[in-house]
Amino acid sequence: MRPGADGAGGPRAALNLYSPLSRIVRGEPATVPLQASVRDALELMERRHSRFVVVADPATRVPLGIFTLRDLVGRVALPGGSLEEPIALAMTSGLLVLEPQASAHQAALAMARSGVRHVVVVDGGGRLVGVVSQEDIFGLQRVGVREVDDRLREATDLAGLQEAARAIRGLAGGLVAQGTSAETLTHVLTALNDLLTIRVIELASDQHELPPVPMCWMALGSAGRLEQTFASDQDNALLFEVEEDDAPAVRLMLLPFARAVNRMLDACGIPSCAGNVMAGNPDWCMTLSGWKRTFARWILEPTPEAIRLATVFFDFRAVHGSAALAERLREWLLREVSGRTVFLRQMAESALVFRPPLGTLRGFVLDRSRAFPHTLDLKMAGSVLFADAARILGLARAVPHTSTAQRLREVAEAGFFAPETLAGLIDGFHFIHLLRLRNQGRPGLAPGGGNRVDPRLLNDLDRHVLREAFRQARRLQETLVAEYGLRS
Repeated sequence: MRPGADGAGGPRAALNLYSPLSRIVRGEPATVPLQASVRDALELMERRHSRFVVVADPATRVPLGIFTLRDLVGRVALPGGSLEEPIALAMTSGLLVLEPQASAHQAALAMARSGVRHVVVVDGGGRLVGVVSQEDIFGLQRVGVREVDDRLREATDLAGLQEAARAIRGLAGGLVAQGTSAETLTHVLTALNDLLTIRVIELASDQHELPPVPMCWMALGSAGRLEQTFASDQDNALLFEVEEDDAPAVRLMLLPFARAVNRMLDACGIPSCAGNVMAGNPDWCMTLSGWKRTFARWILEPTPEAIRLATVFFDFRAVHGSAALAERLREWLLREVSGRTVFLRQMAESALVFRPPLGTLRGFVLDRSRAFPHTLDLKMAGSVLFADAARILGLARAVPHTSTAQRLREVAEAGFFAPETLAGLIDGFHFIHLLRLRNQGRPGLAPGGGNRVDPRLLNDLDRHVLREAFRQARRLQETLVAEYGLRS
């Protein structure tokens, strides 16, 4: 295998948190049968230079357990066990199992929820494909995330969470300074904020009596798209499943818990949403049926307010709890919305309200902000334009991904964009996002100025690339105009 290649034969640098586990698995894992001894397992691990061995049925290749060096210490060495004892007594049998098409981000969250360090990848028949470790996931990001993850696990109170949150911002700030790409930056920042949210939920759960019902904490908006910046506030919701008659009582039990999570996240530096789009708001704590009714009302009666809410809520993503509930909601939504041309056309009209700030010649058109004169709004006149258009094109084609870049990639795979067009769109979106991140990291920034930039303060190259990025946003809007027969 050539240097820099992954197990699938492609460049490892091209992998990211959206990559399927099938591309991350590194070769055939070491396996032993259930009848093997601890010594047999250790000898194989030594020969294979492996830190673990999978216990699997030789005939069916169904994994039965995993044995790691931690198991050796905790279950053999410290209790005074023998190397001749059966591996079945020392292995970890409660496996975390995912299929090859699951993403690296799903694996990272699953490991965080379960408190384990390995995911066993199996095919549709339950047969062993490989193993992905925490180190494999963290290696995709090329940063020392492990220390932050450990700090979060050790946090037992708000002070510990706040310390971990500061470490997250420090790590992300360091990545900006190192010139890390925008996609990697937002992946890392969102993934770490997910881990922070999970730990906050765990601690809040210990302090509240929760009903024994399936539930899911969902991220919305930029967090739902895995596109958070340093200035992102909270957008979240709760989804649960009970009989409709029991829903009001269950909601009353969940709301104090949800509000506690919202308060703790705010105290950790993820501000509360000014519009109260948070799980602690009774309007956004609903059953699966309730969410379907709400989404259906927005789709069938696309008022300006319904469209505004859809741009936030239709980017939902499971963070903690029953991810299957969120996927059921997504499957229903994609079936319901993909053929609703009137609703999608209304969304497209709304997406054209803001236009890229490009002049007729080579300059920019500065808006009339009194608070930030001579600046451009990189969010509303930049990133949002890409996100809105990608959402519409993705929903129309039942694309399950929520991130802007992945939606565009999926639309392109369906033949809608040429490869060179797709590359320009994604590069333009990521450049504007990177400028926002760099700007938000500047010391002494005025409140609300994180998404503003004075083009006169950019170097010649950045100004040129920014103009081209805005042209890509304009191209994407022109695509919506043509797709839905709108006025340019």
